Amino acid sequence: MGKSISDGEYTIEVTLSGGSGKASVSSPTKLVVEDGEMTAEIEWSSSSYDYMEAGGKEYYPENQEGNSMFIIDVDALDMEIPVRAETVAMSKPHMIDYTLYFDSSTVRSEGHGMGMILGILAASAILIGVAVVSIVRKKKSHENK
Repeated sequence: MGKSISDGEYTIEVTLSGGSGKASVSSPTKLVVEDGEMTAEIEWSSSSYDYMEAGGKEYYPENQEGNSMFIIDVDALDMEIPVRAETVAMSKPHMIDYTLYFDSSTVRSEGHGMGMILGILAASAILIGVAVVSIVRKKKSHENK
């Protein structure tokens, strides 16, 4: 794993390879770390995936509508993780081999963007407050003359 990640919710870039090249997964994706264990939301570009295997475990979709979405265990970052997914988009179900790659250099805290926005808003409020105080002081100074 490229770096140690504290418990929390993050986003991370994930790359899919293998198969026919027609399928893709949403990226960035949600990565949850709890008690040092990582799980990721894998959302396929199709609603036709009804089963996945990763790390010797079986996974089934978390949703009933929209593109197939699975929550899978992630044992490591910065290495190719072999997975298999069954698609029912063909005349009969087929298991297809893929690899997922989670890039640790792209890990971002889910609240990262909101913290920046709140910081900008706080700084703006301070500047406005300073400007108002300055204007009030100038006005009072002008009235006292």
